[in-house]
Amino acid sequence: MNLEFTKYQGLGNDFILIDNRENSEPLLTPEQAIQWCDRHFGIGADGVIFALPGENGTDYSMRIFNSDGSEPEMCGNGIRCLAHFIAELEASGRTEYRIHTLGGVMVPRLTAEGQVQVDMGEPQLVAAQIPTTLVQGEEKAIAIPLEVAGQTWNVTCVSMGNPHCITFVEDVAAIPLETLGPQFEHHPVFPQRTNTEFIQVLRSDYVKMRVWERGAGATLACGTGACASVVAGVLNSQCDRRTTVELPGGCLEIEWATNGRVYMSGPAVQVFKGTLAI
Repeated sequence: MNLEFTKYQGLGNDFILIDNRENSEPLLTPEQAIQWCDRHFGIGADGVIFALPGENGTDYSMRIFNSDGSEPEMCGNGIRCLAHFIAELEASGRTEYRIHTLGGVMVPRLTAEGQVQVDMGEPQLVAAQIPTTLVQGEEKAIAIPLEVAGQTWNVTCVSMGNPHCITFVEDVAAIPLETLGPQFEHHPVFPQRTNTEFIQVLRSDYVKMRVWERGAGATLACGTGACASVVAGVLNSQCDRRTTVELPGGCLEIEWATNGRVYMSGPAVQVFKGTLAI
């Protein structure tokens, strides 16, 4: 059996998109997703995203398998790509969708400038909701010391539907990401593992970020990570509520609005289409 797919990228964070609207379960297994994501023996991607029927009154549902076969709750760059993919499938001229994810309902909107703005909802700051055991369950983990690789890091933990650990550094380019990333991801204080963002503040409205994504490793961009990092920046008096986040793959515009919700704006680009046997 051949299965059609479309390859998308958002700031170099790349995904295989599959039309899964006729079935409530993903058409690929996690093991097949690993094969498809392999950059030497498959298509190559950071993850596989499925556009499924909506749940609880939403227009669509989103499921994603990372390149290691794990399933995250949400993906910020991925949901922008999914919005473009859905718009192409529908060909209706519609520009806004309510999408059910394991991290909550997200609302992406395609703009006239070719960007996608996503209402990412409110960040979760309570330790038990992230989750982390770095502090007690109902406390917030803001600027808390964490020992990793023989060094003490001041970290702030935020959930954007998935867990993030953010630390501010003087030179983000000097961070040995491939060494430190896995040690943060698998640290015992993160029972569901964590995404990790290293942030260098250039101005209060402009930061540089490198990311180690849970289940995908070093990627060129992470939308939820950019959102979590601006929230952490505000909480630590490092960032404005509206801040540009520069990632290796490009820039995202993030706003933690006064209504408590986080808005992310950035590109989503179709790369190619194809079919592959399953």
